[in-house]
Amino acid sequence: MQGSANLNIMMKAARKAGRSLVKDFREVENLQVSMKGAGDFVSKADLAAEAILKEELRTARPTYGWLAEEGGEEEGEDPTRRWIVDPLDGTTNFLHGLPHWAVSIALEHKGKVVAGVVYDPAKDEMFFAEKGLGAFMNDSRLRVSGRRKMIECVFSTGLPFGGRSDLPETLKELARLMPTCAGVRRFGSAALDLAYVAAGRYDGYWERRLNAWDLAAGLLIVREAGGFVEPLTEGNSILEDGEIICANEHMFPQLAKIIRV
Repeated sequence: MQGSANLNIMMKAARKAGRSLVKDFREVENLQVSMKGAGDFVSKADLAAEAILKEELRTARPTYGWLAEEGGEEEGEDPTRRWIVDPLDGTTNFLHGLPHWAVSIALEHKGKVVAGVVYDPAKDEMFFAEKGLGAFMNDSRLRVSGRRKMIECVFSTGLPFGGRSDLPETLKELARLMPTCAGVRRFGSAALDLAYVAAGRYDGYWERRLNAWDLAAGLLIVREAGGFVEPLTEGNSILEDGEIICANEHMFPQLAKIIRV
């Protein structure tokens, strides 16, 4: 697919940041003996990737605003457009040497996401979409799965960690869902979870307590692949409230009914 100038800028930036992260990822194995050392190293890798993205994106479009995990929010001369960036989604995977993490870049225009890129450097899979133009992975058009039976479906979510207070609620959701489906996965990267729904690898996904940079690119990719995407709590905002539920059109009502009890 021949994308717009903005999309090409985003993909180029994602690949450049991805190359930096892959180089650092090869060093992670050597740091496992020291948790502090490995954590510090990954933080530096994260910051280095964000610096690359900022240089590439702000140089190409200097008037656009900026929202990123590490660098926070910056107003742009153009108040209608901003980049929403996560340089390393799946930091814990990266830290543990697990090759499942991504660079996520979205472009927002007048409060709506109009372009999104989720790049998995370890597998060289570039998921991308522009509003109204469909979703793609490398050279292939993406479509959400066509499954219609819960017992055949695989879903994805996040699991609370570090003593988070929403663990009991999540366990109740899993107890309701797991007996009805073919499985639930927790792979540790919200951006890739969404990309996998768009690719039909998962049939649906839900999670709460996320950030705009985790979700912005992926939610557009799912929608452009034909998926249904809503906030977990009806009436909320996905990006402002950090919660999402999505699935193919056949399974969305059933998944939502189980999760939204």
